[in-house]
Amino acid sequence: MKKGIGDTFQAETKYRRGLIDGGGLDWEKKLPPYKNYSEALRIPLPSPEAGSEMTLREALARRRSRRRFRRETLSPESLSQLLWAAQGVTGQTRGFLFRSAPSAGALYPIETYVVIHDVGSIDPGVYHYAVQTHFLEQIKTGDCREAAARAALDQPMAAACNAVFIWSAVFGRAKWKYRQRAYRYIYLDAGHIAENLALAAVSLDLGSCQIAALYDEEANALLGIDGEDESTVYMSVVGHPM
Repeated sequence: MKKGIGDTFQAETKYRRGLIDGGGLDWEKKLPPYKNYSEALRIPLPSPEAGSEMTLREALARRRSRRRFRRETLSPESLSQLLWAAQGVTGQTRGFLFRSAPSAGALYPIETYVVIHDVGSIDPGVYHYAVQTHFLEQIKTGDCREAAARAALDQPMAAACNAVFIWSAVFGRAKWKYRQRAYRYIYLDAGHIAENLALAAVSLDLGSCQIAALYDEEANALLGIDGEDESTVYMSVVGHPM
């Protein structure tokens, strides 16, 4: 079988004993682990305290990909819990914020966005999750169901759900330390986050489906990101399953 670009990437980013590209780190070029939209309308979320009697074992056993959803409003409390579970702050030491999902080198290259269709009192539109404050930052308002579905490879579930979680990567955060191998870690980071979301959804009697099949540039346009320094890598839909 002919080798493709994926095969080349896998081969060229292997670590081999004695051949790892070393050298010191340029700390002046290290990017901050947060992105903020300073001019955006900021919407505080309820405290992420939605409880559940469900055990982790039960959540794992019940997790399934759900693609069909009822027309039922999602509460802001549930959205808050989902965002916190995916990538929220779990602790702080000397100004460093720990998060619910691990990240290679604690560099946190993944940013979380939410396309809201039907969530309580929050207007439909596109939002960025500000991790530090547990706020939503409003990027655009309006019905984005069609745009979200089109970006998700024309999959109707991205229009029928309550919210679409879209994860982008700020590549420079991880490349600063790991160079080209950083891309491996970025995709692993996104996977950790999406699994947290999936289990949190089950615990709230919600359904989710993870989406890697997407039109990259259409997703980037929906978020208003450049597709080079920052680009979409993963999506999930969440709603009340049928």
